[in-house]
Amino acid sequence: MKQIKTLLIAAMLVLGANQTINAQTKTAHVDVSEIMTKMPAMLDAQKQLDKLSTTYDGEYKKMVEEYQGKLKKYEAEAATVTEAVNGDRSKEVQDMQKRIVDYRDNAQKELQQKESDIVKPIMEKVRASIQKVGKAKGFQYVLDGSTLLLADGTNLTADVKKDLGF
Repeated sequence: MKQIKTLLIAAMLVLGANQTINAQTKTAHVDVSEIMTKMPAMLDAQKQLDKLSTTYDGEYKKMVEEYQGKLKKYEAEAATVTEAVNGDRSKEVQDMQKRIVDYRDNAQKELQQKESDIVKPIMEKVRASIQKVGKAKGFQYVLDGSTLLLADGTNLTADVKKDLGF
């Protein structure tokens, strides 16, 4: 009876070790953020976004300066004009405030949408390249190296950059 138990335990250990060996997978890592920050298409996209952001910032600053100028003027003249004029000016200033806030909010939304529209195809191209390189090298899993705490395995970053042409 003891021999049968020993034989069963030994058989289970051999089968378990065999499955562990078969279950090992090939894993590599790639630093997607490094690729994205150095990719020529992404650098061009960033320039476009910076230009658009500068345009929005310039327009926003003009609106704020106009608002501040009118506010100072109206405050200085408040004592010398009628109550009706002060009421109209107050409403005008409130409307300007609302337009400024709406402009800022819309500019942020448009900038985020533009960034998404530009970055999405670039990211898809990088992802496809990672899959292509990973499969060509026989890897079953490729992890984003920018979030790894330990990365002793194969680094595919250079291979993906080469595949993308930079």
